[in-house]
This record gives sequence, structure tokens and C-alpha cells, in this order.
Amino acid sequence: MRNYDFSPLYRATVGFDRVADLMDRVLSADMPQPTYPPYNIEKTDENAYRISIAVAGFSGDELNVEVKEGALLVSARKAAEEDGKTYLHRGIATRAFERRFALADHVKVTGATHADGMLHVDLVREVPEALKPRRIEIAGPTTVEAKAVEKAEA
Repeated sequence: MRNYDFSPLYRATVGFDRVADLMDRVLSADMPQPTYPPYNIEKTDENAYRISIAVAGFSGDELNVEVKEGALLVSARKAAEEDGKTYLHRGIATRAFERRFALADHVKVTGATHADGMLHVDLVREVPEALKPRRIEIAGPTTVEAKAVEKAEA
């Protein structure tokens, strides 16, 4: 088992503790990640993403999409079939699943659609105005002296 020491990362950066913790969690996971159902993640715009999951055989009522604790959780449970069908070959997997996606800061789920055996979950990154880059004016020496004189006269 590999163990990585992220102490140098903590010393050289400010505010990236969560990233290092996430990397540590991913590297220390003992269980292999599930491969069912297959999915794609695409970038649809500068701040928009779409997760497409192949959910053939599931109806919209059997699918569940929720956001909790900074993660997107997609799950499905097939209702019990009582139609008496006899299959000679059953290649469409309709077994229950739960797929978890960690969401970055300020990423919101805007909607989900189910069509043609695909579940599409749309995401958008909304950076608050307070966190967007802003220019800081640099005061010259005359500005600082003027403020000091004004306070002394008052």
C-alpha cells in the first residue's frame, strides 16, 4: 500500500487543505470503484457540466438523484417484476446501483432528465461575487499623508 505525505503541500499553499484531504481519501481507498453503470462527464460551457449515465431498463420512477454533504448521489432500484417472462438471454443489467460523485465548491445541480435510456444531470459552477478576482488600488505616499493630516486636524 502506498502512503503519501502531503505535509509539504500544506506548508507551501494556503487554503488547499480540502484538496489535499480529497487526494488522501482517493489514494487511501481500499475498495475498487464500481464500473456499473457506465457514465460520461462532459464540459458543456465554461462553467457548466453534464454527467450522462447509461440507465437502460430503468424508468424515471426507479431512479433517484440527490445532493447531500457535497456529493451527488445517483441511485436506482428496479421494481419487482411479476410479469412471468422467461428470458433465454438477459444482457440488460437492471441491478440496483448507487453512484457517488464528489462536487467541487460552488457547483450546483440545475436539473436532471431521463430519455432514451440515459440519465443526464446538469451542473453549473456559480462562483459568488465575493470570491471573484478583483483589482486592489495601490495608494501612493501622498494619499496616506493626506489622511493622516486630516485626522490630526479633527
